[in-house]
Amino acid sequence: MKGKRYWEIGGFIAGGVLVMFGVAAIFLGANGYTTTRDAIKDEGITFGTADDPAVAKHASQWAGEQVTTGDQARAFAKIMREHTLEGSGGLTYAQMGRFQSAANPDDPAGTSDEAAAAKDESGQPIANGARNTWVTETALTTALNMSYMAERLAVFGLVVGVALLLTGIGLVILAFAVFGRRVPATETYGVKTGAAVPTV
Repeated sequence: MKGKRYWEIGGFIAGGVLVMFGVAAIFLGANGYTTTRDAIKDEGITFGTADDPAVAKHASQWAGEQVTTGDQARAFAKIMREHTLEGSGGLTYAQMGRFQSAANPDDPAGTSDEAAAAKDESGQPIANGARNTWVTETALTTALNMSYMAERLAVFGLVVGVALLLTGIGLVILAFAVFGRRVPATETYGVKTGAAVPTV
């Protein structure tokens, strides 16, 4: 009987701990969700018009609207990548040289050969502007994609919190149902106290 009591107390404690963890996870998830959305909104980013092919491809339903959610931030990052590829002639950062080419200054491919690079007034090689644009684009799109990931993680935290909360409540109910039952004081092993035990 004593061991049964320990199991009951243990079930209540375990259930209570899960309930507390569930409540904490729900709070943190909700806080992370609202914080992420507030941070995105504070940046004041707005989608272009639907006549922009990149907008039409990735965010036609949000054309002209402000970016306020993780999904919209991710879509805007895709639009930025499209625009950057257009400006670089389809070349990515790794496919472009460090310097502007002296032979063809308008070529975004540039060159990494200092001798073939265009020079400024001081004789130093001129940096490849198209390649530098990729650096900026990468930084900005990474931040936008991180916003999307943060929002998804916050939603995951909410789901886990609800699961922990329900599991904890279920464990408390189970502990009460299985170990919390008491044998009536007037009955022991199916024989009422004080009743005559039949003889064979």
